[in-house]
This record gives sequence, C-alpha cells and structure tokens, in this order.
Amino acid sequence: MLFKKFAVFVVSLLIVACSSSDIDLAKKGDWHGIGYSDGINGRHARSFNELQELGQANQAEYEHGYVGGLEEYCNPNFAYQIGLNGQYYEGVCEGTKEAQRFRMEWQRGWNESN
Repeated sequence: MLFKKFAVFVVSLLIVACSSSDIDLAKKGDWHGIGYSDGINGRHARSFNELQELGQANQAEYEHGYVGGLEEYCNPNFAYQIGLNGQYYEGVCEGTKEAQRFRMEWQRGWNESN
C-alpha cells in the first residue's frame, strides 16, 4: 500500500514538473494549477502581488490549488524521499497535524543525501 502511495506521489511530481510554466498556466487562467504546483513542490504561497505579476490573478483558485498540493506534499510518508532527493524543506508543513513527523523524516533523508 505504501509503495502504491509513493508511486502516486512520484507520478504527481512528474506531472507537475512536466506541466506548463506558470506563465502559460496564467495565460490559460489556471490559477488552481499554479497554486497546486507551488504546494506540491513545498514552496511558500505567493502573495497577491506576486500572482498579479503573472496576470489577472484569481487568488481564491490559487489558494484552493495550493492547499491541495500542500496536503499531498506534507504527507510524512514521503518526507524521507523528499529529503533524500536533496529538496530543501522551507517549513511549509509547520502547523499541520503531522508536522513534527514530516520534519523528522525529511531530516533523516536530507542527512543521508549529503
């Protein structure tokens, strides 16, 4: 079961990595997609002004996508692999139910990657 969840996570990361750039998504009006991409990649949420630089931003759609992506990213079952891949953790999972476990698993992977 864990392998299946991990496979879904990896596939979702690949899809996001291969998706259109933020500018292309903004031109299409896909603010949800931009938010999801930021969340699933463990980035901090963008401010309204940062979104406006891409175009006529829909902040509600961006935030909805961001929360969805962040929920997937902050799964502690994948934190070890994120750290092992050398991805820096920006603290975006703090305040979530599994924040401490996520941080510990990420740190374990991070230590092994360096």
